[in-house]
Amino acid sequence: MPGGMTACLGSSIAFCLGMVWDFIVGDPKGWYHPVQAIGWLVAKMETWTRHCFPKTKAGERMAGAVFTVSVVGISTILPAVALALCYQIHFVVGVLLETVMCGMLLAARSLETESMAVAKALETQGLAKGREAVSMIVGRDTAALDEEGVIKAAVETVAENTSDGVVAPLCYLALFGGAGGFFYKSINTMDSMVGYKNEKYRYFGTAAARLDDIVNFIPARISACAMLLACPLCGLDAREAFRIFRRDRYCHESPNSAQTEAVLAGALRVRLAGDAWYFGKKKEKPTIGDDTRPITRADIKQSNRLMYTASALVAICLLGIKAALLW
Repeated sequence: MPGGMTACLGSSIAFCLGMVWDFIVGDPKGWYHPVQAIGWLVAKMETWTRHCFPKTKAGERMAGAVFTVSVVGISTILPAVALALCYQIHFVVGVLLETVMCGMLLAARSLETESMAVAKALETQGLAKGREAVSMIVGRDTAALDEEGVIKAAVETVAENTSDGVVAPLCYLALFGGAGGFFYKSINTMDSMVGYKNEKYRYFGTAAARLDDIVNFIPARISACAMLLACPLCGLDAREAFRIFRRDRYCHESPNSAQTEAVLAGALRVRLAGDAWYFGKKKEKPTIGDDTRPITRADIKQSNRLMYTASALVAICLLGIKAALLW
């Protein structure tokens, strides 16, 4: 079998195994996670690039651009080289490494675990613990949230990360292998660390934030479409999901974030988003969905069911594409 076909076969096997690993087992406790390594690299490269450029608007933008290219380049090239070496050693060695990469770059099980921890904390330990649990998965201030606000924050996180944490990595892993997954995850991690419009990152974080918008543009829409198709399978309101998706899919500063939130808000028949506090400052944001009924803890579980079902539909389609390429 030609080298290119061998690599494609190995990547396909690793994609399947990694996806099953993440969906069923999730990240093993105690393992050093690749995102931690990317986060370390982001912090180091930010310090270095800021030191090398002047503290002006143009200097900050240039530093951010160099920072972005450096982090993405290092995060993609190193895994690509490691995979190439492992496949040269033996096909099985390469598949095993790429399986680990795929499994640890997907976040379906982690997303379910962390979001359901919020529901459990609210039910068994009260609002204070619920706020503490949701603060682990959102960037907003949570100290003043009531129970409805805590539940909304968890549901919105599941909606957004259906794309960012599962479907988008699936797409890049399926099309470009383990290195493609690292390419995507480095951009997503940068955006989560420096993509803020505050005084510190307004100019420095521009390149990372814009690149994140670009690489998520198609996956966000694939995610939304998959969620719409998954609604009937989950017993949710597909018609209302489609109506709210058409109406509210751009009710966010990001061109991508409201795509999946709008589908989920309609499917659950609840209102999401709205004003939120970040770093002690109130940020006015439009609402998504209609306030047809009050949101409940059970909606966190429903959100995860829709996330898994939609992700499985996307994975099946991607596997079909890979099988066609191998045929």
